[in-house]
Parts: sequence; C-alpha cells; structure tokens
Amino acid sequence: MMTPANKTATQLAAVVLTMGALAWASVPFYNWFCSVTGFGGATLRADVGSDVVLDQTVEIRFDANVDADMKWQFKPVVRTMDIRIGETGLAFYEAHNPTDRVIAGTASFNVAPYAAGAYFTKIDCFCFEMQVLQPGETVQMPVSFFVDPTILDDVEAAGLPSITLSYTFYETELPLEQASLALTPQNPIN
Repeated sequence: MMTPANKTATQLAAVVLTMGALAWASVPFYNWFCSVTGFGGATLRADVGSDVVLDQTVEIRFDANVDADMKWQFKPVVRTMDIRIGETGLAFYEAHNPTDRVIAGTASFNVAPYAAGAYFTKIDCFCFEMQVLQPGETVQMPVSFFVDPTILDDVEAAGLPSITLSYTFYETELPLEQASLALTPQNPIN
C-alpha cells in the first residue's frame, strides 16, 4: 500500500518527467511548426521553382549579420532585387575569413515581415549546410528562391511592397576531419 507521501512523490516525479519531456520536444516541434507554416518569418523549401509567374513584382531586400563571436565579414553582394511573384530569383552573399585559422559557420535566417515567411520559398541555399572558410578565404554563396503566387490570397501579405531575407552567421565546431587537418602543421615540399 502506498502512503500519501509516496503517492505525492510519485506524482511529483511524473510531473517533472512530463515537463522535462515537453521542454526537450518543444524546440524541434517549434522548428517544425515554423517551417511548415512560415510562422516567425521561417521560410519554406522546394525542389523546383513555381509553375506560375505573375506580372506583379516585389522588392526583395537582403540583410547580413554575424554573431558577436563570429570573426567573418559577411554581406549581400546586392542589397535589393525586384522580382516578379513566382519568378525564381538568384542572389549571392559574400563571406570572408580575415583570420589566420579555419572557421566553420552556420547561418540562421528569417524573413520579414513575418506574414511573408509562409510564401518565401528557397530552392537552394548556403544556409542548408555548414560553411568552412580557410584563413584569408573569400567566397560567394548563392541562394535561389521564389515568392509563392498564393501570397496574393493572403490578406496580410498580399500588398507587401518588400520582403527582407536576413541571415546571421554563427561560428560552429569544425567537422572532425577538417579540425584534424587544421591542427596538422603544413610540411614544406623538399
């Protein structure tokens, strides 16, 4: 027979475990929710461009940031672009590693205003994978995208004159193989 103290302790343990499980699952669930709905400015992803291209245009603005601990220089090659709704756009961002060490980075992104996130669709993006820059290396990284024509059916998003695509790069741990290469001294050829 369970005493009232044991029963309370068991119930408390169950509550703590349930809350811990919910906390653990909340981040992946939130990320999934945002990617499916475009909530919070999250973009969608597609394998191909839109089948429908409209005559109406929208200005796309490009923004670039780096985390305070990231040593890269990062900027859009072009700051704005006018595209027709449904048309596939191609933009480039430039990253430069001014340091004397190999640095890996991962980009997070969002779209503003938030109402446009559900209609801003990326086909390919440097942000889908970690980027690794050698000391002194400069690269141009592409992003291809389109604005889904169904944006015109959304009362909040239909009249938007511009959409801003923003990235922030964060330093990430080098992959094991590249980390070991970065630590190996370069042997001169004799």
